[in-house]
Formats: sequence, C-alpha cells, structure tokens
Amino acid sequence: MAVKLNERAYKHAKRLIEEGKFIDDEREAWSDHHPSTQIEEEFIEKNGLFEYGKWFLGINDEYSEDRKRHYELPYGDFDKVHRCSILAAQSRASQSKDFDVENAAADLRGVIDKQARE
Repeated sequence: MAVKLNERAYKHAKRLIEEGKFIDDEREAWSDHHPSTQIEEEFIEKNGLFEYGKWFLGINDEYSEDRKRHYELPYGDFDKVHRCSILAAQSRASQSKDFDVENAAADLRGVIDKQARE
C-alpha cells in the first residue's frame, strides 16, 4: 500500500524551518543524526503518539494510528528538521512512487535551502 502524506507533519516541518529550527546538512548525515529507538520511546512516553506522528511525512494506513509503524519517513530529531532526513524521505518516496510525499519533501528542501542562504 502507498504511503500517504501526513499533512499535519508537513505543516509542522514547514513552520519549524521558517522559525529557523533546522540543520542544513547532507544526506549521509542522517545515519548519525537519526534518533535512537530509546530516544523515540522516551519522546512517545513524554509526548504521546500524536506528537510523535508530527515528525513523520508519511502515514501507512496498514497500521492503526496507535502504532509507531503507522508513521514513516522521519524528517527530524524531535527538536529540529534535518535537511539530510528530508533528502532521505524524498528519495524513498520517489522510489515507492508516493508522489505527494515526494513533492512535499522537495518543497521542504527548497524552503531549507532558501532559509540557509538568507
């Protein structure tokens, strides 16, 4: 099943970027910057799955909203948006032909690139 765009996450990411809460890094950096499972679990325990879901551009309806697996394609570390995660999400969405997610990631990358130049 195709992954759908998580509009709530897209808007959250765009707002964070516009507020300057992003890291302008390269694609390879995501393996180092990606939150660990322990950090994810601590975030969920403190903030709940609703807030957790705001950090993922994709929604997989094969899983219910009360499951972590419902959310796919992370774009940040629960504090800031990472350009490297946006690049990874865009690439994965392109490979799986999830065009709404791919286009949203491309837009977010463009906003980061513009903000980084200012």
